[in-house]
Amino acid sequence: MLLPILLLSAAGFTVLTTEFIIVGLLPAIARDLEVTIPQAGLLVTLFAFTVAAFGPFLTAYFARFERRKLFISVLIMFGVANTVAAFAPNIWVMAAARLLPALGLPVFWALASETAVDIVGPQYAGRAIAKIGFGIVCATVFGIPVGTLISDAFGWRTAFGILAVIAFAKALLLFIYLPKTSLHQHQVSFRSQFKILRSPLMVGHVLLSILVFSGMFTAYTYLADILERLAGFNGTVVGWCLMGFGAVGLIGNSLGGRAVDRHPLVASMMFCAFMIAGMVALVPNIHSPLGLAAALGIWGVTQAALFLVSHVRLMKAAPEAPAFAASLNIAGANLGIGLGAMIGGRVIDSVGLGGLGFAAAAFILASILLAIALMTFKPREVCAS
Repeated sequence: MLLPILLLSAAGFTVLTTEFIIVGLLPAIARDLEVTIPQAGLLVTLFAFTVAAFGPFLTAYFARFERRKLFISVLIMFGVANTVAAFAPNIWVMAAARLLPALGLPVFWALASETAVDIVGPQYAGRAIAKIGFGIVCATVFGIPVGTLISDAFGWRTAFGILAVIAFAKALLLFIYLPKTSLHQHQVSFRSQFKILRSPLMVGHVLLSILVFSGMFTAYTYLADILERLAGFNGTVVGWCLMGFGAVGLIGNSLGGRAVDRHPLVASMMFCAFMIAGMVALVPNIHSPLGLAAALGIWGVTQAALFLVSHVRLMKAAPEAPAFAASLNIAGANLGIGLGAMIGGRVIDSVGLGGLGFAAAAFILASILLAIALMTFKPREVCAS
């Protein structure tokens, strides 16, 4: 049953690259569409807020659909959206091109995760989703930085055009190789899925995801700009830096998959603590090759780990509705991504790029305190999660 998971991981690469490729292209898009960096950063906010607003409802609704057809449809949608983005004449068309995939991402990611867990069993949820999450890490390792390198060589529109072709190709691969029988799930009613929100513990877990991702993307949204303006790197060097940032995420993905199966909240606190160190150390070491590499490495490992840890943490907290729980994490994470992009833009306008690491660290510290509170609040349920 490894083939379906690997196919979904490959599709996940395209889905997540579509969301995050804009991080590396932000300076080029801003210049070409004649807007400021914070204004271009609102494209990240738009995508994220759309996922947060509609993700749980769409996932609950589409959970009843046959998985193979659903996943193929989502990838075709992504191909169309990236094609529109490649030809966008202004920021408004670009914003419209970001709306469509934002509706498909939570459906794909939540239901693909549930499918992986259903294949291997809940006791190995972390490892199964780590395999799906490998597509996310590859999006960071290759998708975002290669997109940046393509943008520097041929223009950012070419990066979106290539991503569109890849999305259509992945849809074809799923059509040919993904078996229907491996993706059937038991159906849970729309209303019963929303019942898990009655639990204060569940609400606390969603809030924890919001805080973690707000902290991440207060700084990460503008990482390419930091490397260009503060470190003085050109687009090619920025692309290679982002590739290194993503490459160490392979380590984080593996560590996160094992740690979250032992104790989700402890794993979250551990990786958050190391992330603070990486974020705060970045700018002070911006002109030190060794110091900059160490800061980016720590940040890259912990960011990849927390993507996985947050996702599995919510699914383990609601085993009766894991896909819907995953969609709540996706919604919370994207709300945090949108807030982080907005807050990071305000920090740049008010105190400059140098303040991003400290602003981001404040959110991550708050998430550690909340995780401690959740462990104290209901230890039996948290341990069972």
